[in-house]
Amino acid sequence: MDGLVWDEQPDLRRPALVAAFKGWNDAGDAASEAAGWIVRNGGGRRFAWIDPEEHYDFQSARPQVELVDGVTRRLTWPTTECYAVTLDDASRDLVVVLGVEPNYRWRSFCRAVVEVATETGCSLTVTLGALLADVTHTRPPSVTGTASDPALVAELELTPSRYEGPTGIVGVLQDSCRARDLAAVSLWVPVPHYLAGPPHPVATHALLDRLGRLVDVHFDLDELRAAGDLWRARVDDAISEDPNAQAYVRELESRTQDPEMPLTSGEDLAAELERFLREQRDD
Repeated sequence: MDGLVWDEQPDLRRPALVAAFKGWNDAGDAASEAAGWIVRNGGGRRFAWIDPEEHYDFQSARPQVELVDGVTRRLTWPTTECYAVTLDDASRDLVVVLGVEPNYRWRSFCRAVVEVATETGCSLTVTLGALLADVTHTRPPSVTGTASDPALVAELELTPSRYEGPTGIVGVLQDSCRARDLAAVSLWVPVPHYLAGPPHPVATHALLDRLGRLVDVHFDLDELRAAGDLWRARVDDAISEDPNAQAYVRELESRTQDPEMPLTSGEDLAAELERFLREQRDD
């Protein structure tokens, strides 16, 4: 079973579907925070969800317990929810799919998301992702993209990525859309590997800015831009107190950057940082 449950059938104008998932595809929570920002700021209302019983290992993605009015205990299960976002000043609406990368039955999970896209009449599916990369916080992140066919890459003026290697649910969903002849785009933003923990307002802002231009929807990102400036200033202050960190950032800045920002494994990043620190001690 796919586990898709409909609460209602929304009436939408020329919708595009936007999807993001916490987990492997979501360095620094930048992608899921971008999707969540759209839901919060666009007054998103849930119209469907995917039953977590079908797709999650609750030992790795555990339900959360919270108190209500200090007395009642309520469980919140890890799940994927679908929101309708109606934008008054835009020519189209958005369907936002937001959840946690599933543990089981990825193909049936993707069938459920594709069903949401087709049943709501979405003309385009856009997945959001964030990856750890050898980039610095001092430079604006460069968003890259892939599409379901080369013609779409050219039409949407995407900066193509030639990444090959392990993929997550975002990559599988992209392939599922291609198999159903659905137009699909995947946007990725690099996150500095030495700042892997959330939040990452600069990366989130970069994704939303590129997404808005892609789907021709204006997002008011002034508050997020200000949060990014404050975040960068705080990182600068912290690094200014550590000569080793300053030297490492300068070394990253001096390298010839690959505009495609290839994904870097945790083992490679750790080895690189250890090498740099050994050189500093030797000096």
